[in-house]
Amino acid sequence: MRAPARAREEEDTSAEVLGLPSIKPLDEQAIYASVSKTQRVVIIEQDRPFCGVGAEVCYRIQDNIFDALDAPILRVAQEDVPMPYNERLEKAVLPSAEKLIAAVHKVCYA
Repeated sequence: MRAPARAREEEDTSAEVLGLPSIKPLDEQAIYASVSKTQRVVIIEQDRPFCGVGAEVCYRIQDNIFDALDAPILRVAQEDVPMPYNERLEKAVLPSAEKLIAAVHKVCYA
């Protein structure tokens, strides 16, 4: 993923990236360990935000280790609109490095 490297170079911000190779079973312990270490969470997924995997991960973090958070959890997902056929509009709807970096800034209060 290029966004964390770009944030490190441009903003002097480090990030831990945790990819979930499977969602069943969900590696909750890896998620909780990462949250405990960083105290911040930005969930990015290429899906609509309603009832997605990111929503479930967000719920489990808040339900199980809420006190470990120093900032609200932010989610970067596809805009909640029908997927356009136009390539430029599609890029505007999907998550991007710019949207991810903006969310990281927000959770870091930068």
